[in-house]
Amino acid sequence: MSEHKHPTVRAKFRCSSKEGTTVFLHTVYSEDIQSEDGRFTKATPWGELKMNVDNPAAAIQFEEGKSYYLDFTPAE
Repeated sequence: MSEHKHPTVRAKFRCSSKEGTTVFLHTVYSEDIQSEDGRFTKATPWGELKMNVDNPAAAIQFEEGKSYYLDFTPAE
C-alpha cells in the first residue's frame, strides 16, 4: 500500500470531437519521450473517454484538438 493518503494518477487526454453535448477524448501519444506527451505516453494509462456534458457552461470549455489533464483520485 502506498504511503500517500490520497494517491493520484494523472493522464493527459485530447478532445478529438464533440457531438452536441457529447465530448470524445483520447489519451495523447508521442514517441518523443522528451516531450510532455511522450512522458504521458510512457507513464500513464491510455484509452478513450466519451462523456455527456449537460451543463452548457461546462461543455463549451472542451475544444476539439485541445488537451486536458484527467486526475484519478480515490473517492471516499
